[in-house]
Amino acid sequence: MIATAAKSRMLPARTARTPVVFDTRVVTGSGGGPDKTILNSPRYLEPLGYKMLCGYLFPPGDEAYREIVSKAERYAAPLVSIPDRGPFDWRAIRDLLDVCRRERVDIWHGHDYKTNALGLLLKRFHPMKLVTTVHGWVHHTARTPLYYRVDKYCLPRYEKVICVSDDLYAECRRIGVSARRCELVENAIDLDDYARSLAPDQAKAKLGLPANGFLVGAVGRLEPEKGFDVLIRAVADLVRRGEDVSLVVVGEGGDRMRLETMAAELSIGPRVRLVGWQSDVRPYFEAMDLFALSSFREGLPNVLLEAMALQTPCVATRINGVPKLVQDGRNGLLVPPGDVAALANAIFAMSANADLRHVFRNAGRKTVEVRHSFPARMRRLKAIYDDLLDPKESPAP
Repeated sequence: MIATAAKSRMLPARTARTPVVFDTRVVTGSGGGPDKTILNSPRYLEPLGYKMLCGYLFPPGDEAYREIVSKAERYAAPLVSIPDRGPFDWRAIRDLLDVCRRERVDIWHGHDYKTNALGLLLKRFHPMKLVTTVHGWVHHTARTPLYYRVDKYCLPRYEKVICVSDDLYAECRRIGVSARRCELVENAIDLDDYARSLAPDQAKAKLGLPANGFLVGAVGRLEPEKGFDVLIRAVADLVRRGEDVSLVVVGEGGDRMRLETMAAELSIGPRVRLVGWQSDVRPYFEAMDLFALSSFREGLPNVLLEAMALQTPCVATRINGVPKLVQDGRNGLLVPPGDVAALANAIFAMSANADLRHVFRNAGRKTVEVRHSFPARMRRLKAIYDDLLDPKESPAP
């Protein structure tokens, strides 16, 4: 039984008036890219003078949520777990308000449409500043237009709106977020956590992956917007040309059966491995000869940062924030989204040129070191919080 911090776990009382940030997010299953940032943040913010709580609303009985609990324990992140039974669960609202009052929360930091709406509601009962991070509206379902409309209402009413990529910044400005309230703070990763320890052949042996041939890898939810069908077709095209190429995809989702059927119909079933969700993706990155991001929609994807930090050469689609990270021909290759032939040709170019892969390995790591280090991002976040809590600097309501 997962303990819910709002009820059964008492958070430690503060002995000094340290500003408190309450990051909140709705999650199903084991979470995604934003959770790596959220759960890793408290240990960086504490030395900078802030206490941070990680509040997660999760469906009761979701056993996969245990992975969030495990990650929080690994990072020593104060976790507030609140069962969420739907959009009108007053108990979840009550529990969140209890935490805000008990912990004297100064800053509410939402991470999705629902926690953005809850922040506006709870501020009526507990005075606090409102901050949100916009990660993008990339997981398209029948409800996505509703989520977007909720955010379109909420975001202009937040004191600070943090965007992880230029395209999201432009969209937030377009829907009415003022320039003084909108901030561009790109994703970052902890470089100590993403340092290569194994050569590709060693990692392949450890995971039981084929030692011969060229291994292309991908990571993400098995959903249409990730373009894994395009990647499978590109691999099939290369196999038809006589290239010894295989594919491993890490992740789970509703598109699994369709992707497996497609691989079989293209006669490359044995060459395509869908290994499902993995608690630690790093060994798979290390095993890949090439990481391929085939998505149609992304903000600034953490998986691309992780691959580059682990010195895995990358091919990616030219979408949204990706070209700012991957500079075509300098630290990776870019292709148009949905273009099977272009993706196949880029994979072939990388497989045929070991020197180019070596250049991209080093250049990719350097890019992350210089522009996307986690400590630098957290110092930027601290400055945003400082401005909000300084009465001389706080924006007018």
